[in-house]
Amino acid sequence: MNAMANISVAALALMLSAQAPAQNAPATQPGDEKINQLIIYGDDKCPESQGDEIVVCARMGEADRYRIPSSLRGDPNDPRNQAMSERIKSYEYVGASGTMSCSASGAGGFTGCGLKEIDRAYAEKAQDPGIVFGRLIAAERAKRMAGIDAEAAEVEARVTEFEKGRAEREAKLQAELDAKEAASAEAEPLPEPK
Repeated sequence: MNAMANISVAALALMLSAQAPAQNAPATQPGDEKINQLIIYGDDKCPESQGDEIVVCARMGEADRYRIPSSLRGDPNDPRNQAMSERIKSYEYVGASGTMSCSASGAGGFTGCGLKEIDRAYAEKAQDPGIVFGRLIAAERAKRMAGIDAEAAEVEARVTEFEKGRAEREAKLQAELDAKEAASAEAEPLPEPK
């Protein structure tokens, strides 16, 4: 209570001392002035305002000088300090029971536990910095496969050309053999066996 009274007295004194210079100062628009808010401890003096600066001091006891501010002294794990998004996530599972719920209650409640673990693993994998290496490896593998595919296409073209040449040589050879057979058949007939 004493601290609040000190703050009120300091604010009142500040307003009274600021009225006289404010009347002589040039008119400024609201919001153009600088505001300096300070917490002072014990018998420390509040700094004077200069120019268009407004200095507001809150006085605390000397015992509070090196302490954590009272607004930060609470339990950080207190449910009241939890973010609303985390509260909403926890409400999603309230009353979840039965099949696919990963709970001990209800028929088939255990069935959702595996899916929960899989979802958690995929979430970790998405955050994992090693996933970048996985993408780099996949890109390198695709590049190598493209090189292999290009080489395979080149070999395929050579094989096709070779087979085409072979087929032409075989056709030419067959034509020569057919011509020889036709020429020999016309020359002398073979003797008939007795």
